[in-house]
Amino acid sequence: MKSKITVIGIGPGNVGDMTSRAIDALRHADIVVGYKYYIPFISPLLKVDVEIVQNGMKQEQSRIQKAVEIAESGRDVCVISSGDAGIYGMAPLVYEMLQERGSDNILVEVIPGISAFQKAASLLGAPVGHDFCVISLSDLMTPWSLIEKRIKAAVDGDFVTAVYNPKSTGRYWQLHRLKELFMAERQHHTPVGYVRQAGREDEYVKVTTLRDFDPEEIDMFTVIIIGNSQSYVWKDLITTPRGYYRSSSSESESAPGQSIMIESFRTIESEMANPDIPLDLKWPVLHAIHTTADFDMEKIVKADNQAVIQVYRSLTEGGVRTIVTDVTMAASGIRKGALKRLGIDVKCYLNDPETSELAKEKCITRTQAGIRRAVEEHPDALYVFGNAPTALMELCSLIRRNKAKPCGIVAAPVGFVHVCESKHMVKPFHSIPKIIVEGRKGGSNLAATLVNSILCWPDAQMLKPGRDV
Repeated sequence: MKSKITVIGIGPGNVGDMTSRAIDALRHADIVVGYKYYIPFISPLLKVDVEIVQNGMKQEQSRIQKAVEIAESGRDVCVISSGDAGIYGMAPLVYEMLQERGSDNILVEVIPGISAFQKAASLLGAPVGHDFCVISLSDLMTPWSLIEKRIKAAVDGDFVTAVYNPKSTGRYWQLHRLKELFMAERQHHTPVGYVRQAGREDEYVKVTTLRDFDPEEIDMFTVIIIGNSQSYVWKDLITTPRGYYRSSSSESESAPGQSIMIESFRTIESEMANPDIPLDLKWPVLHAIHTTADFDMEKIVKADNQAVIQVYRSLTEGGVRTIVTDVTMAASGIRKGALKRLGIDVKCYLNDPETSELAKEKCITRTQAGIRRAVEEHPDALYVFGNAPTALMELCSLIRRNKAKPCGIVAAPVGFVHVCESKHMVKPFHSIPKIIVEGRKGGSNLAATLVNSILCWPDAQMLKPGRDV
C-alpha cells in the first residue's frame, strides 16, 4: 500500500475558518509537519500521541524534505499550510520535491483551505466581487523587476488587487512603490482595505482610500485589498459590483448602451484634470462632459455644496414631484424612464395659449410668461434653464418677491445677450441648491443631462451612468 502526504490548508488561523475535511484529517493524523508558529492553531484538534515535526521561518524546504522522507519510509504524514495550501503554500513545494526525488509511489492529497485574502475580503465587505489578482511583494525568490511588472499589469487591467507579504523588517520601501504605481493610474478615492491577523485574536480591520492609505501602518501579518474603478464604500464596507444587479428587466435590455456609457465615464474620469473633486460635483461634471465632449465643462460647471443630493432628496422624499423647464427641448432630454420610476412630472409652459396671451399682455417674452405661470402652480419645483436667460432672470425676480421657492435650479442658458448676467443673478440665493454652467456656454441638452445626473444620483456611489428605468 502506498504511503500518502496530505497537504492541509488550515485557513487563516481560526478553527472556525477551517473546512470540515481539514479538521477531520488533523484529528486522524499520526504525524504532522509544519511551521512552529502555526502548530498552536491546530493543537486542540490533534491526537494526544501525535508526532509533530516543526521548524522555523524560511525553512520550508527542509520541512517538506522531512515530510517526504517520512512518506518514503512507508508512513502517512500531514503537512499543514496556512490559508490555502496551493496559494503561496506548501502544496507546490511537495510536488516539486517528489518530482525531483523521483518518488512516484507516494500519493498526495491536497485539502483546500480559506486563503487569507478570502478571510480579509469577508471582513472588508465584498471587495473581490469582480476580476481580481493576488500579488506577493516578497522578493526572496522573485526579482523585484518582475513583481513591479505584475503590479503594473494589475493596475492597467483594473483588477481588484490583494497584496500578500507587504512588508518585513528588511523590505520597507516596496509597499510605498506599489502605492505610487497605483496612484499614477487609479482614482485617488479608490477604496483600500487591510486586515491584520485575519481570523486571529489581534484581528484589526480598516477601510480607507488609495490617497490616505499609509504603508507605515502595515506589517508582515497584514493583507491589503485595493479596489478597482467600480469599487465603492457603503457603511464602511467595500463592494465591487459584478453587474448582476438590475432594477428591472427593462434595464437589462438597455445593458449594451449602458456599458458604452460606463466605458465613456471611465475614460472621462481618467482624462479629467482634477478627478478628486467631491462626488456630488464630479457626477454632474461627468454627465456634462459626456454630453458635450467638452472638457471645459470641468472648469465651468459649478454646484453648491451637496446641491445634487439636496435636490434629489426633495424630488424623492420631500414631496416635490415637478420639474419645470424653460423650453420643450430641455424637457425632451430628461430621461423618461427615470421620471416614471420616481413619479416625477416635467412641465413646460412655453407653448400654452395662456402663456402667449400673458406675454402679449405684459410685453414680455414667452419664456418669461411661462415661468410666471409655472411659479403660480409649482413654486417649489426644480427649475431648469437651457435656453432663455430672460426666463432665468424672471425666476430670480419672483424669488426676490417671495413668489417662488424652488427646491433647486439648473442654470444653463446659452447665448450672448444677458446670459452671464442671468447666471450671476441666481448666485446670491444661498438657500436654494444650484447647478450653474458659468459663462456663455449652456444649452437644452446640457441642462437636461444635469437634471439626469440628479435623477440618477444613487448610481454615483458606483460611479456608473444612470439607469434608463
